[in-house]
This record gives sequence, structure tokens and C-alpha cells, in this order.
Amino acid sequence: MAEYYQIRSPLSQITEEKMTRFIGALSEALGEPLVKVSLEKYLADDFALLYVASGGSEGYFLEVFEQLKARPCYILTSGDSNSLAASMEILSFLNTHGGNGEILHGDVEKVAARIKALSAAHRAKALLKGKKIGCIGKPSDWLIASSFSPEAMQEKLGLGFVSIPMEELQAEIAKNSYEPDEYTALFQRQDFKKEEIEKGLFVYGAFVRLCEKYGLSGVSVRCFDLLDTVHTTGCLGLSILNARGIWGGCEGDIPVLLSMAVLGAVTGEPLFLCNPSRFDTKAGTALFAHCTIPVTMLKDFCLNTHFESGIGVAVQGTFEEGDCTVFKTSGDLGRYHVQEGRILPTEFSDMLCRTQIRVQLNDLSYFLTRPINNHHLICRGRHADEVNAFFELIGGAVAVHGVQF
Repeated sequence: MAEYYQIRSPLSQITEEKMTRFIGALSEALGEPLVKVSLEKYLADDFALLYVASGGSEGYFLEVFEQLKARPCYILTSGDSNSLAASMEILSFLNTHGGNGEILHGDVEKVAARIKALSAAHRAKALLKGKKIGCIGKPSDWLIASSFSPEAMQEKLGLGFVSIPMEELQAEIAKNSYEPDEYTALFQRQDFKKEEIEKGLFVYGAFVRLCEKYGLSGVSVRCFDLLDTVHTTGCLGLSILNARGIWGGCEGDIPVLLSMAVLGAVTGEPLFLCNPSRFDTKAGTALFAHCTIPVTMLKDFCLNTHFESGIGVAVQGTFEEGDCTVFKTSGDLGRYHVQEGRILPTEFSDMLCRTQIRVQLNDLSYFLTRPINNHHLICRGRHADEVNAFFELIGGAVAVHGVQF
């Protein structure tokens, strides 16, 4: 539910009927009510709109300006009764007196889309504040460009970071236990070696206990170390964590775990952490793959071995066709890439990680000229506007695009 506080001059010619009609049309485009609130509620809320209904409203704005300087001011106006002119005067004052904001005006559908994006951005920032993510073990040795900054995470998002020794994970796995849930039951029903499924679920139980111990909303693990120590993989456990809404990442990759926190908070969607594996530059398609994915993203799935090692348990899934979003941010939140695409039918290859997805994209040059490391994320739906709004909100980030061929 979006909210607004209204200001207007008592001398304006705009009628209550006209204002109600404008708010009603915008509510219909939003798909939810746009609710009028008191000044106190407007000032207390993290995200609300300032509806400038008429000219001559500037003086009323000055009365609340000092309380608005610390946050963006989103000025909604229909253009009736000199309201656009007043909005421009207000925004100009904001820009020259330490505040910032924007005017929401024009096509109702476009204004509604912008409000949705801004609302998602503010909601995501509030959701991340005070949360923690962690890494079990050090990042894998091959992640030579995947640096990160706990200071930037804390400063820009209020997101904490915890480092956990691999020995703690191994001690938890040795307990050979987990709490059954709908996902453990789902995997146990699959036609695969039961002892291997059980080993994978012991790893899942260990992940859950460590997340609870450290209060983590997301965790990455140096998973290849498990191949030699417990002779299985973390694929099954990470799949269940992600299905439950706990961001779970592979290979101790902290930038992609941070990316999961951002994209998950912005969209609320389950996420596929994957490697770009093959590009068809003529067709404009990219093939992504990895050995773990939340089953909540899939049309159907089966179990297979982990690709590189041939042991343990991995999830091999297929997708419904449809819109999707590809995303990655750098570990200091200074760069990000987002673009929308469409999931296409995919023929399985036994020369790649077990879950594979082919995506139609309009820009492959980013991956070949200015990629942000190797791992990327895919979620269902078109969410570029929300992601861009989020990075506008936190500030200091550059959207990365490719160098065209």
C-alpha cells in the first residue's frame, strides 16, 4: 500500500473531485490503494509521496523541509492548477538546500511503475538493515577478482558480515542430523542413492545450525573442500536454504552472496546462482549453469551427481519459459549490472553443471568486455527498474554495460 501527504493552496481552483479522480486513476494503475496520510505519518514513514495538488503550495512545503532533508522527496503532481510549476519550484529549492528528490508526473502507467520501483527499493533497504551474511571458510582460490568490502556493506546497507572457520562446519556435519521439513521430504522421495541424499541432508542440517548460531540471513561456503573431507557436496543443502528464503551461495563467493541479498530483498524472488557457460552472439542467447538451485524456481527436477567431481548430489532442473532478470553487483557495491531477458527451452548437456538455463538477452557484450566476475544471478520476472531504483537510493554505484562489438 502506497501513501501520500497532500499540500495545496486554499486559493487553488482544483476541486476535491478532480484530486480524487487523479488519485483513483493512479491507484488503479498501481493495483493497490494510494492512501492519504497525516503529516505525522508521512514524516515517520521511510517511503511516502508528497502530493502537490496546486500552485501556491511552496510555503506549506517550507514548513516541513527541515524534516525531509535526510531522505529523498518524491513529489507527485497531476499538472492541474499550476501544480507542476509549484513542484518544480519545490524541487529546485530542495536541490540547492541539501535535499534531493524527483517529480512524478506524466503518463499514469509510467508514474505508477516508478512508484512501484521506488517502493521496492526502500522496502529492500529497510529489510537489509541490521541483517548479517557470512562465509564458511575462505573464498575459493580461483576467485581471483572477487574482492569485497564489509565496510561498504555496513555503510551502504547496514548489512553485517561474519567469517566462520571450515572446522565449525565439519564439526556440525559430523553430528549427522537435520530437522525434517517439506524440502528434505521432497528430496528423500527422489530416485537417487538414499545414502548420498542423507549425506547431503546432514550438510544441510549443519548449514541451518550455523545460520541460527550466527544469526545469518545468508551464507556462502567453500564447498569444494567438502569433497575431500566429507565426500559429498553442499548442493542439496544450499538448494533447500534458498527455497526457504535463506540466501545460500557456493565457492565462498562473497560478492555473489551480497548480490543475492540485494536481488532477493528487492524482488522477493528465489534466485539461481550460476556461471555463464556459453554465448551465441548471433542469436543473442546466453547459457548459464550450476549444480544447485531452489526447487521453487523449477518446472521439474531430478537428482544427479556434482558435475566437476562426479560425487555427491546435485539438483538438475528445468524451467518454464518466461521473463527473467540477470544481475550482479561488485563486492564494494560500487558497480552493478542488470538486464532483463527471456528464458528459452534448453537442451541438457552433460558437459556442464547440472541445472542449465538459456536466456535471450539484448546485450552479451557486457559479459565479454566488462563482466563483474563469473557468478551471476537469475530470477523470474522483469525487475530492472526496481534494481536501478535501489542503487539510486543507496548512491555511489555505476551501472556497468558492455562495450558494443
